[in-house]
Amino acid sequence: MTSVQIPYSVAAALPSLVVLDVTNEVRHAVEASEFDSGIAYVFAGGDAVVRVNEREAGFFDDLERLLERIVPADTEERERLLRFLLGPRGEQVPFTEGELCLGQWQRILVFGFGATGPPEWTLTLLG
Repeated sequence: MTSVQIPYSVAAALPSLVVLDVTNEVRHAVEASEFDSGIAYVFAGGDAVVRVNEREAGFFDDLERLLERIVPADTEERERLLRFLLGPRGEQVPFTEGELCLGQWQRILVFGFGATGPPEWTLTLLG
């Protein structure tokens, strides 16, 4: 069987939340790197944060409703407040033998809170 993995995919595109699944891109970078084991540092730019979580549509709907209750969409500097509440903008994912150490359903997700397009992110590998 042949499988095709797209570089990234839109996991959710809701009115005030865009989520990219960048697991495949990170996995390909780890496989192509010179390191057998190490840590993949994934950081978000702009109005975004990175989280490791299960990719489940109901979760994104629930998250958007929760964020709307905590910081309403019309709040001045909403994106800054959301980033503050959600903590650091990056995640560290270990890898060994060229494979990411993620649970069966875990994915690396980039959460963007502005409606300006896909959130930006960077990857640094340390072996």
